[in-house]
This record gives sequence, C-alpha cells and structure tokens, in this order.
Amino acid sequence: MHADEHGLPVSAAGATAVRHYDDAIHELLHFRAAVDERTAAALAEDPDLPLANALSAYLGLLTTEPAETRNAGERFRAYLRRTDISRLLPRERAHVEAVGALLRGDLLTGGAVLARITEEHPRDALALIVGHQIDFFTGDARSLRDRVGGALTAWHEDDRHHGHLLGMYAFGLEEAGHYDRAEDVGLRAVELNAKDVWGIHAVVHTYEMQGRFQRGVRYLDDRLADWSSGTFLNVHTWWHYALYALEAGDTPRALAIYDAALRGPGATDTVMEMLDASALLWRLLLEDSDQTERWASLADAWAPKMAEPLYAFNDTHAVMAYVGSGRFAEAERLIASREEYAAPARPEVTNHRMTTRVGLPVCRALLAFGRRDYARVVDLLYPIRHRVNDFGGSHAQRDAVQKTLLEAAIRAGRFDLARVLVSERINVRPRSPFNWLKQGSVSEGLGERAAAAAARARAAELALPGKGGEDR
Repeated sequence: MHADEHGLPVSAAGATAVRHYDDAIHELLHFRAAVDERTAAALAEDPDLPLANALSAYLGLLTTEPAETRNAGERFRAYLRRTDISRLLPRERAHVEAVGALLRGDLLTGGAVLARITEEHPRDALALIVGHQIDFFTGDARSLRDRVGGALTAWHEDDRHHGHLLGMYAFGLEEAGHYDRAEDVGLRAVELNAKDVWGIHAVVHTYEMQGRFQRGVRYLDDRLADWSSGTFLNVHTWWHYALYALEAGDTPRALAIYDAALRGPGATDTVMEMLDASALLWRLLLEDSDQTERWASLADAWAPKMAEPLYAFNDTHAVMAYVGSGRFAEAERLIASREEYAAPARPEVTNHRMTTRVGLPVCRALLAFGRRDYARVVDLLYPIRHRVNDFGGSHAQRDAVQKTLLEAAIRAGRFDLARVLVSERINVRPRSPFNWLKQGSVSEGLGERAAAAAARARAAELALPGKGGEDR
C-alpha cells in the first residue's frame, strides 16, 4: 500500500502516480495552473487512481464554467463505469461520494462529506482545500473558519503545507470577522511561504474590511513579485488593488488596473476574471462614471456563459454587465430564464436555493437601478441585505450589493434608511473615505449642512497619505 506525502494510504498502481498526485496537491495549494498538468500526469501513470480522478473532477466543477463542469462530469462518470467502488479505501469512497454530490448540484452535502473526511483524516489536504472552496461558494463564514481550524492541530510547522493551511485559516478568520487574528495568521502564513497567494489574499481582505487601504497598497507593492503572476489569483488580487485605489478616490488608477490586468491583453474570459471586472465597473457605475465601452466588451464575454443556470453569483455579475452596457433586454431574458429555472422545487440543488433567495432579487434590483427605479431597488434589496451571503462570495465581493442598496436609498430620498446603512458602515470601517462621503450625502439630504461638510472633510483627510491606512 502506498501513502501520500501527508502519511495517508492511497490506492495506486505505483509510487510514481502518488508522487504526481502529491505534486498536483502542492500546485493546487499554490493556486497555480500546473495543477492540471500534474493531475494529468498522475492519471497518465494510473488512469484509475481514485484520488486523482476525484481531484480532476473537483478542478472542473469548482471553476463554475459550464463547459468545464460538463467535461468534469463526463470524465468522472467514465471513471465510475470502469471502477468497483466497493474495493476502494473508505476515504477514497468518501471522495467519490463528495464528487457525486457536487455533480448533482448539492454543494451542501458535498461540503458535509468532505467535513466528515476531515474529522477522520485531518491531514487530507484535498478534502480541506475543496471543502474550503465549497464554504466560500456557499458563503459559510463559520465553516470557512472552523473546517481548517479544526484540523490544524494535526499539522506541524515542519509540514510542507502547514503554511498553506494557515493562509486558508486566515481567510476564514477574516470572513468570520476576526480581523486582528486573521492578519496575524495570514502574515505568518506568508512568512512561512512567500508565494502563498491565498495567505496574501487573506491579509489583503483583512485590510479591506478594516478600511486600511493605504496599508493594503503598501503590502501589495512590497510583495508584487510574489502574487502578480503565475496563479489563478493574480487577477483577483489586482482587483483588490483597484478597490484600494477607488477608496482613495483614484479612479484613473483603478481603470488602468482594469485595462492592464482585469481585462488586459492576457484576459482569459474565465468566469473568475469576469466576476472581478463586473464588480469593479459596477462600483464606478454607482458613482455615475460612464464606462460604456468597457461594459460592452465585458457583456459580450458574459453572454455565451449564461445559457444554463449554474451559480447565481455569476448570474448577478452578468446582469451587471448587461445593465452597464445598456442591454436591458438581455438582462430581462437572463432573469426570465432564471425565474423559469426557479419555478419547480429542487431542494437538493444548492444553486436553486441561492437563485430564489438571493440571486433573483439582486438581479432584479440591478436592472431596476439601471432604469433609475431606485425605490424598487430598495424594496428588493433591503429585505435580503442580511442574507446576501447565501449565494456565496466574500464580504468584499458582496459589498457591491450593499453599496447598491445604499446608493439607491440616497437617490430615492429614503434618507432615514440611508442614515442607518451608512452608520453601520462607518462603525465597522471608520477609516473608509467612501463611507464618510456617503455620510456627507445623507446629511445633505437630511438638511444637515454642517454635518455634511464635516463628513466630506473627514473623507478628504482620510484619503491623504498616512491617514487612511495607518497601522493601528
């Protein structure tokens, strides 16, 4: 019997296949594209290697790309047809079960099966990272924190991947609101491995959630060579950089990042990259920045990916692009198709619940915002504002929805509600110039001119170097 590098038994034809599998996990933990190559090498050496087949399926399914998802399903079903599952090790059978749940669209069951694997085998890196991604897709902050946290004591500082687990844990801590602890753990992860882009990403999220945008820029600048190329996360991290620029009021810099990184010459038209592009341009749309040409190109890229319902979070970002480019009819057609999808009950399909509870209300609200029906935006978003996490993403990503609600409340003249919303924001992120600018708009709407001037002055002060991102 062979064992992987973390000491867990593996059903394999030989040690070479296991070595390729270990290398694939190593690349996955770095979020590098080489994971596909190393997985293929493992399967070339042993086409029936159970964990490599599971990994191949996970990689396709977690892209939320329609074609990749279909191909992953076909490959895995072909593996099942030639395999006697009863002969596999219990851990391997559990991974087969988890993949099966994901193929049925049941993310919650898939995540629960992976949690069971982690309980019994806390050193199963595949179960941990795939479970972590499922927690992200389902917006489960507690599990993002505790799935990895519950396994950490089984790992040691001299384990090659201990730092990567710390990076994952730091992100879970941040999403669960433990910002100081998240920063400490994330910095330690990157200290152990400078190329741990998930650890860097966790630290960047921490600074975003605290409004420490200048500190975030310095951190990214200092580590530019470690995160800016060669991984699945480099474009997303550039998106965070652009958010910092917007917070400082530097729209030209944010757009330069958009043109160079988010939709630059190397743009891949993958869903992951287009999500970031939509999310950045939508923030500019909320401030009446006309980006029609950029929106048009992005909407063209979204169109071929929207034929089937796969992930409601993607649907909302496609609608952003349609609305931003003035293609309201396409937004209407997408919403109508998702309404048709949502009509029959599908309790086992996680995306069905995401679509009905969050996806459709958000899509309708985005379209209403484009049509300047701000009262309807408020009516649609206010009832769901505390459950937007149900359709996945991070706090930073979902903030586009919260900002849409706030801006709609201001434009609809709902200043009492807007005051509540902006007060919530300021008391979580008191160093955010954006929050103080919105406080100025609310105070102006309430007829409090002196308070409005003071809020805008505070925003200008925080945007100055050394004010917004001071270390404290």
